[in-house]
Amino acid sequence: MRLLALHVQDFRNLGQVTLAPSTHASIAVGQNGQGKTNLLEALYFLATLKPLRAGRLSELVRWGSPSARVVGRFLLKGAEREISVEVAGGVRQAFVDGKKAASLEEYFGGVSVVAFTPDDLEVVKGGPESRRAFLDRAVFNRFPAFLRESREYARALKNRNRLLKSGPVDAAYLEAYDETLAKTGARVYARRRALMAELAPRAQATFASIGRTPEPAAYGYHPAHLGDVDFAGADEAALAVALKEALAARSRRDLERGFTSVGPHVDDVTVTLGARSARAYASQGQQRALVLGWKIAEIENLEAAMGFLPLLLLDDVSSELDPERNAYLMNYLAASGAQVFLTTTDAGLVRGAAAQDTLWLGVRTGAVTSVAPVQEPPAQAQHADEPA
Repeated sequence: MRLLALHVQDFRNLGQVTLAPSTHASIAVGQNGQGKTNLLEALYFLATLKPLRAGRLSELVRWGSPSARVVGRFLLKGAEREISVEVAGGVRQAFVDGKKAASLEEYFGGVSVVAFTPDDLEVVKGGPESRRAFLDRAVFNRFPAFLRESREYARALKNRNRLLKSGPVDAAYLEAYDETLAKTGARVYARRRALMAELAPRAQATFASIGRTPEPAAYGYHPAHLGDVDFAGADEAALAVALKEALAARSRRDLERGFTSVGPHVDDVTVTLGARSARAYASQGQQRALVLGWKIAEIENLEAAMGFLPLLLLDDVSSELDPERNAYLMNYLAASGAQVFLTTTDAGLVRGAAAQDTLWLGVRTGAVTSVAPVQEPPAQAQHADEPA
């Protein structure tokens, strides 16, 4: 998979951007607040139909413009394909080769992207919500149908919560809502479980090489309040039964509080180091190494599953890593052969990922321009009295 051309129009603070990315690294350099992250978010939105940062779709449209548009031309399995997405009036529309996409599956069709942001580096010490979002981004990358499936669960959850808040509820009526929520929730459970089974061993192995500690890392996911069901071995039908039973058991509590207290929306991802909570006991450097291990594992897992590397988007991550781990990441990117977009305020931090064909971009007040390649600094001359 290769991105051959990108066009962005009126997306956040970006006016008109048209570029032909490098097959290896494209690096956007600029000060904070100029639009570097917006360029990456445009790419992420094109490939996932989801904003990289939380917010309403209307916020993606440049101030004073009626709509925003992102177009990408890709090489997929030897054939060129164009996808585009437009936002107007808070509504998103997706197109394939100029025609409205008939389904999400048709739109995604082999396009895959992994994004890595400074916020991701804080996910271990953050709250459960950030870890759930982190996990679900990886699930979507691996199983694009998860976007539709997670939306179905979100709708069922919203409907049940609305019913809980409406006042006295007939038990039989609530049970009908529980049936739908349990079915859609079981699919979310199954997708998350499948992703973790593939990804966790790879992440643990990567951390072992960069963690600077003999203590092993472990990543896990097990639903809360689901009773004694064998989560690892239960099929989707059994998971639905277990969730429906948990909903029934907690219905009185839910009615009193007006919200649903069990389901995928309240679960957490466990990250441990030496069998202890990484959130509580790991150093900041170790926490970030745990996330770095996850992201590299995600890239490798997608390549193994799909037969090609995803498009990689790294938003100023290098400034948040210590020099050794940043060097590891840059060397990994350079050796991977993946097509990469990086942003930075300091070109020296990402030079290790650059190659002869790197596209260097300057970003200033929403304008993106091609700039001269950033060269390696010259070696300092050795004085005659210094040892060789």
